[in-house]
Amino acid sequence: MALSSFDIDAPRWDQSTFMGRLKHFFNITDWRTAILPDSRLDEAKALVESCRAGSVPPGTTEEQLHYAKKLYDSAFHPDTGDRMNLIGRMSFQVPGGMAITGFMLQFYRTVPAVVFWQWVNQSFNALVNYTNRNAASPITPKQIGVAYITATSTALATAVGLNLYTKKAPPLVARWVPFAAVAAANCVNIPMMRQQEILNGIAVTDENGNKLGHSTKAAVKGITQVVVSRITMAAPGMIILPIIMQRMEKYKFMQRITYLHGPIQVMMVGAFLVFMVPAACSLFPQRCSMAVSKLEPELRDSIVSQYGDAVQRVYFNKGL
Repeated sequence: MALSSFDIDAPRWDQSTFMGRLKHFFNITDWRTAILPDSRLDEAKALVESCRAGSVPPGTTEEQLHYAKKLYDSAFHPDTGDRMNLIGRMSFQVPGGMAITGFMLQFYRTVPAVVFWQWVNQSFNALVNYTNRNAASPITPKQIGVAYITATSTALATAVGLNLYTKKAPPLVARWVPFAAVAAANCVNIPMMRQQEILNGIAVTDENGNKLGHSTKAAVKGITQVVVSRITMAAPGMIILPIIMQRMEKYKFMQRITYLHGPIQVMMVGAFLVFMVPAACSLFPQRCSMAVSKLEPELRDSIVSQYGDAVQRVYFNKGL
């Protein structure tokens, strides 16, 4: 195949299937891409843009193009093409998430520790949510601040309230408090950080990428799927790991190395996240679709009047 005609934006794997999406997200959430210098990422972007323009540098192989697209997808926003901040990238979810989640699970007994680690986690989540928003819907600094404060307050209220409520509960129940707080905060943090999409709608297109208008219903569908994905991403590690740790802590060798319990949990969370980050991102297609019949009446009527029955579904980027 002539590389000049290579379609670098065509999915390498079938994105209509879960396994195809899983391979895709294993590729772009690879934590090793997070430690590459910006200069290497910019080189990958230049190669991707050259390929899009039909002028692939001589000597370039198809595998090099695939790797350049991997780096581009992992570090550059799909809407704007701008390089995303390091902490907000999905490729940073494993190293960042394993450290924060591990310490949330370890330091759950005292209120000050709960408050501190939930605040750290919500600060991290807010940056991730902002970075991976649908960039076609701008958000003001004031709205970012309100979203951050609201989500953080929700997480802290849930965590501290449940922490006090479960003082007399079985130890395992108390270990699950961080997950309850994370789940509750995700239900607030993501919609708040992406409130402009809900208020003004997000751009929807036909199958060929032609813009058809803005839809709030599409925004709600996309954001709901992201909330489900994020909770799923955290669930196995934050639900199963406490059971494992509770049993391990009964062994004498674990009782002699209490100072290593935190690092052990961090590494075990990392093992969960290596699989769960791409798996959770794969639950729903990134290029989400919706039947025209389910759109707002005004937008639906506008599409029907212009295209008749030719357009049955609209498409949009749901974010991550």
